[in-house]
Amino acid sequence: MAVKKPELPKPGPVSPNPSAGAKVWLLSLLLTLQYGAQPLISKRCTSREVIVTTSVLTCESVKVICALLILASKGNLRKVFKEWTLVGSLTASGLPAAIYALQNSLLQISYRNLDSLTFSMLNQTKLFFTALFTYLILRQRQSIQQIGALFLLITAAVLLSIGEGSSKAMGSENPDEILFYGIIPVLVASILSGLASALCQWACQVKNHTSYLMTVEMSIIGSLCLLASASKSPDGLAIRKHGFFYGWTPFTWIPVVLNAVGGILVGLVTSYAGGVRKGFVIVSALLVTALLQYMFDGKPPSPYCLVALPLVITSTTIYQKYPYPYRTKKKES
Repeated sequence: MAVKKPELPKPGPVSPNPSAGAKVWLLSLLLTLQYGAQPLISKRCTSREVIVTTSVLTCESVKVICALLILASKGNLRKVFKEWTLVGSLTASGLPAAIYALQNSLLQISYRNLDSLTFSMLNQTKLFFTALFTYLILRQRQSIQQIGALFLLITAAVLLSIGEGSSKAMGSENPDEILFYGIIPVLVASILSGLASALCQWACQVKNHTSYLMTVEMSIIGSLCLLASASKSPDGLAIRKHGFFYGWTPFTWIPVVLNAVGGILVGLVTSYAGGVRKGFVIVSALLVTALLQYMFDGKPPSPYCLVALPLVITSTTIYQKYPYPYRTKKKES
């Protein structure tokens, strides 16, 4: 007579660690504040005389320092450098680093010519391009809900482009300046961000690079690429003529350091809490941007922003809440 084996209990959900939960909430709050305040702080603390290349290079240097300090605090610095090779670094981080260097320059230009809330919402189109390049490179599919969310996001971006491109509400008498030096740079930066994100994901999966090592490699390689391109560029000429820190004040360091720390926080929040929490951080940051803009600039959002804002919030929430495996898991349960 066959003896029936006793059924093993199904594993239940792991009880969350209170200290880990508090750490996640703290990191999420810090990233929300940084992401929401970055456009406003950059616009107020960075004068137009500051050379864009110097801001980007300084930000990358701060990122390297932060990443190395974190690796050292975790006791992984020696192990990482023992296993590091130049070929592996260039293969994993070379192209994404060059792309991010160009993206950062475009964002610095856009910061100065766009309304803070408009910049934040247009910057969300990087979700669409990330999904596109992730599918093309990694064949990662999107759920029906995510596809709908991406269409909502593009609708919001079109509304903002039409509205702000034909408006003079941001202090510029030339609407073409808003379009070509504000809207187009941030949209191109979003395309580059999506491509670089997909390449970084491929590097982490294939090359098993940690996020901190990728930060160090990409910052160094990106800085070298930027220096090479700046040798004959207007920025390079301006640096040689006026000096590296031309137009800088003590306040200029605030957005530079905040931007670098924000890059580290993104990796930490994603590592500890996953993409869903990061999505809520992005939505909360948009609300923080709108609130800060009203408090410090004294002007409410434009009608186009009021229409686009709920579209951005809704699309970002849906995209993060319903990933592709969602429907399969529901059927299996």
